[in-house]
Amino acid sequence: MTDENEKDDGLDMWAEAMDEQADAKEAAEAVELEELHEDAPISSEEKRKLDTILDIPVTISMEVGRSNISIRNLLQLNQGSVVELDRVAGEALDVLVNGTLIAHGEVVVVNDKFGIRLTDVISQIERIKKLK
Repeated sequence: MTDENEKDDGLDMWAEAMDEQADAKEAAEAVELEELHEDAPISSEEKRKLDTILDIPVTISMEVGRSNISIRNLLQLNQGSVVELDRVAGEALDVLVNGTLIAHGEVVVVNDKFGIRLTDVISQIERIKKLK
């Protein structure tokens, strides 16, 4: 008898947890995203919090393109090998910060160093929508 009661209690707890999750999801979907405005005044407390995160290091990378190859072909690569990418020549590069697309750009050379000129920055709202 105890095993059956334990199973029923376990099922009830599971059903309750699933209901809570469904309620939380509905509440999350109902929230509207607000556009962030640069001219909105911020308090000194908010400024202090912002200053705290502004010095956090992030990894920025530029992606020319991607390719899927088998391990056999990967091991056969050597100097001079060419790997076909999923982009055409001259297409914009992706600018990623911690693996998240934030912009597109083009390669430039300044003082004999490579750089990237941002041509299209992804809006904050679009980046947030992609996180869902």
